[in-house]
Amino acid sequence: MEEAVKIIATNRKARFNYTVTDTFECGIVLEGTEVKSVKGGNISFVDSFALIENGEVWVQNLHISEYAFSSVFNHDPDRKKKLLLHREEIKRLQRKVDEKGFTLVPLDFYLKHGLVKVKLGLCKGKKEFDKRADIKDRDIKREIAREFRNRQDG
Repeated sequence: MEEAVKIIATNRKARFNYTVTDTFECGIVLEGTEVKSVKGGNISFVDSFALIENGEVWVQNLHISEYAFSSVFNHDPDRKKKLLLHREEIKRLQRKVDEKGFTLVPLDFYLKHGLVKVKLGLCKGKKEFDKRADIKDRDIKREIAREFRNRQDG
């Protein structure tokens, strides 16, 4: 049976700036109005990252806009949010992050069976020449697709 997954937001900039070595599916602790805002797509996480503090994983710089239809009891849009992982996964992530150059970056936000989930990536920063190589590969693929399309039409 297929799992019902609806992608809410994808961090395309993270895949350009980092090499993703491993991914983890995490739950996220949200308040009621935050859940409604996330389901509405009012989320921004371009510069967000995750930290491990006291055996817990927290995501920073994640902006969830206030829910437009709520009363005065709304949430703080820029508060840090806790991610839910198994203890063994947190220990393994802690060992990797302690190594030089690794960081935790949220890659995707999606709904799975009505729950908001985060795909957290264990990433290593790319150098400038790696980014240029990615741009060059993308341009070559685009040219090949254009040529293929022109020959089929033609």
